[in-house]
Amino acid sequence: MALQYLMEAVSSVTMPLNLLVLVLATLAGLIMGMLPGLSATMAIALLTGLSYGFPKDAALISLIGVYVGSISGGCQSAILLNIPGTPASAATALDGFPLANRGDGGLAIFMATTASSLGTLISVVCVLTLTPLLSSFALEFISWEFFLLAVFGTMICGSLTSNGNVLKGWMAGLLGLIVSQIGMDSVNTYPRFSYGNVNLMSGIQLIPVMIGLFGFPEIIQAFTQLESKVLKLSPFRIRDGFSRIGKNIVAIVRSSFIGVGVGIIPGVGEDVGGWLSYWASKSASKDPDSFGKGNETGIVSAEAGNNACIGGAIIPVMSLAVPGSAPAAVLLAAFLMHGYRPGPLLLVESPQFVYQIGIYLMFAAVAMWLIAMGISRFTVKILGVNKKILMPIIYVLCVIGAFLINHNMFDVRIMFVFGLIGFLLRKIDFPSAPFLLGVILGPMADSNLRRALIISDGSLAPMFARPICIVFLIVIAFMILSQAGLFKALKKLGRKG
Repeated sequence: MALQYLMEAVSSVTMPLNLLVLVLATLAGLIMGMLPGLSATMAIALLTGLSYGFPKDAALISLIGVYVGSISGGCQSAILLNIPGTPASAATALDGFPLANRGDGGLAIFMATTASSLGTLISVVCVLTLTPLLSSFALEFISWEFFLLAVFGTMICGSLTSNGNVLKGWMAGLLGLIVSQIGMDSVNTYPRFSYGNVNLMSGIQLIPVMIGLFGFPEIIQAFTQLESKVLKLSPFRIRDGFSRIGKNIVAIVRSSFIGVGVGIIPGVGEDVGGWLSYWASKSASKDPDSFGKGNETGIVSAEAGNNACIGGAIIPVMSLAVPGSAPAAVLLAAFLMHGYRPGPLLLVESPQFVYQIGIYLMFAAVAMWLIAMGISRFTVKILGVNKKILMPIIYVLCVIGAFLINHNMFDVRIMFVFGLIGFLLRKIDFPSAPFLLGVILGPMADSNLRRALIISDGSLAPMFARPICIVFLIVIAFMILSQAGLFKALKKLGRKG
């Protein structure tokens, strides 16, 4: 029966009309992912309305195609401009941009796109085989686990991007967590730090913050440099690119499974999957100091991890009707709109649905790779343009991207403010990435901690009685103690003894 469903899904997606829909949707997703401000969530939301009159199969194919394309597309602007097209590509910029600055932008895009495609393909295997098992594990996460996961993610990001000074990374992450508290709180809907400003009551939007933190410092730096260097691109052969991918295949597979695991956890998302995958590869590396300076393993790990999150995030959507990420939440609404009922009864009512989604993801991953490779020949030429000519165009795109979120000039002002903050952070050698992740994870940390404390009457005791929480606490304590120099002091004592 399973084989029959798979063959029917393959037959459906290979119909000429559906193939055309897949190509156009994936291309649209790639373009929206490349442009700062146009997130995967927005891409799926826009297409959901447009796909209302589509046949069911064509609608599903278009939604999966734009999802895969938009998450993957963000890596190109991250590599070429150091401006992540989507938050999911923030980790890619750490090593992608230095590699592009060495003239290897084409190689970096090839490796990132190939890793993205492989990460999605590996997640398909998990969608088809591990849905019931992995979904039951996700149900073990309640408020305490979500709070500690947010803290853990922010600390990991701070450790990875701090250039040897972890305290600076953690401080940047803490600042991001504080900024995320601006607006109406999610428990009692009480305005915090808004000072009577209606715009601030709605909270600080993520996209203007991201564009400001990463885009403005690059624009300012381009005009403050005495000489504007035009990069000479080093050509690379496809064979060499695949050879590099082969050397990093272990990191890609590891990152893909991490991405699937993160995607299954409701509300976490692709950006956290990218960061945790990056952390795992850096921790396992024999040369961790090379990360952040153009390390190829860092690029493929981040991209395999964030794209594998796509399949992971769809697993709880189908089996529990609980989205694993913000784009998956919009996808859930789209499934409902097209007559599917995700949840525990889905496999009974529509047993073919899981196989359809798996096959559509597989074809979308292949289509994304082919299209991205085709357009990268043109996008990589950005590196050959004088930055003083290019940056005014980027500036206009940044303003448009910030404005498009709510069609509100207040978001443009927010972008300016955080652009100045990003410039100052760079000047004092504080990393921007943990600040951004703090803004992303802050609402999750705040709402889950407060909810847990309300249920326990203000007691922290339940947190220490849950096995997953204990694991998180041990890892966090280990990170803090290792940076405090405790282990080095114990080693010295041991040698003296």
